[in-house]
Amino acid sequence: MASLILSTVSKMEDAQRIAEILVTERLAACVNIIGSVNSVYRWRDKIERNQEILLVIKTSRERSKSAMYRLTEIHPYEVPEAIALETSDGSSKYLKWIEDSTVMR
Repeated sequence: MASLILSTVSKMEDAQRIAEILVTERLAACVNIIGSVNSVYRWRDKIERNQEILLVIKTSRERSKSAMYRLTEIHPYEVPEAIALETSDGSSKYLKWIEDSTVMR
């Protein structure tokens, strides 16, 4: 099976850099970059509202923890979002592609 990791950034350059690193290092098969999501959150006891860019990182279950660790290393936020969701089903060909794309060679 596969994992989806969700994260947000404030700049497109950061989104592209993170996606490139994770795919190059075989920590992700694919990263979708979804522009302009409105985020409302509590930070340092204040309610914040910002436009952010959502990253949907597709990886294998075996590489999920490594991908989240690397994401937090290269992320510009002090406390980056790194939430993994385990898949329970999916297209067998697509899931195999994710597995094949994240195998260390």
